[in-house]
Amino acid sequence: MSDQALSFYDSMADYYHLIFEDWDRSIQRQAKILDTVISRELPDQHLRILDCACGIGTQALGLAARGHHVVGSDISPMEVTRAAREAYARGLNIEFYVSDMTDLKEIPETGFDVVAAFDNALPHLTSDELIHAVRAMASRLNSGGLFIASIRDYDLLLQQKPAMQEPAFFGSKGSRRIVHQVWDWTEAARYTLHLYITIKADQGWTTHHFVSEYRCVRRQELSDALRSVGFEEPVWLMPRESDYHQPLVLARWP
Repeated sequence: MSDQALSFYDSMADYYHLIFEDWDRSIQRQAKILDTVISRELPDQHLRILDCACGIGTQALGLAARGHHVVGSDISPMEVTRAAREAYARGLNIEFYVSDMTDLKEIPETGFDVVAAFDNALPHLTSDELIHAVRAMASRLNSGGLFIASIRDYDLLLQQKPAMQEPAFFGSKGSRRIVHQVWDWTEAARYTLHLYITIKADQGWTTHHFVSEYRCVRRQELSDALRSVGFEEPVWLMPRESDYHQPLVLARWP
């Protein structure tokens, strides 16, 4: 993964929770949805899950709270530090590692039931890196294990090519913030994302600006990548089916 993506997530570590109206509520909601989806494939109550794009812990914390043994990793040392702090504050026993998802060489364990990469992490990768990443994830799964990831609906977004995401206004009087994104399309299937978090403080409004590059990974490309390294036929669940905020892809390791 690029140094640019590393810088993006390191700089966001103290602010990432602010993109949610209520981060704790979102942790619980996402965990409930993901637990339901995963349990349809693997009905065992307590699974070993590797979240290899854990960020500050949005999915890892919730899944651990639901009784799973979770290991989290991310390329960003700052976000891993934040995730570990959040886990400790919640009394959750989660192991965290700084590791690039394209090799996962820092993860000492194998034989996971589930390997996950949520919240549009995979589109930071080049096409070659995507193959390396899904191969690395496969190497951490036990036989019959489950790969699960979420990405934006780029099949639709490439038709629309939006210039911005509608601003979201969070908070109440005395504690308000505005979150919005601007997308600069640099190539046919690439864009620079500008994320703005504007926070009302005692002395007025303060804006934090974060920048990252994304490559539009269509569902077919990700499915092909999974099949190319030996996964069984991928299954896609769109938000209307799963109630998750992004399309989900699931694939079993033989």
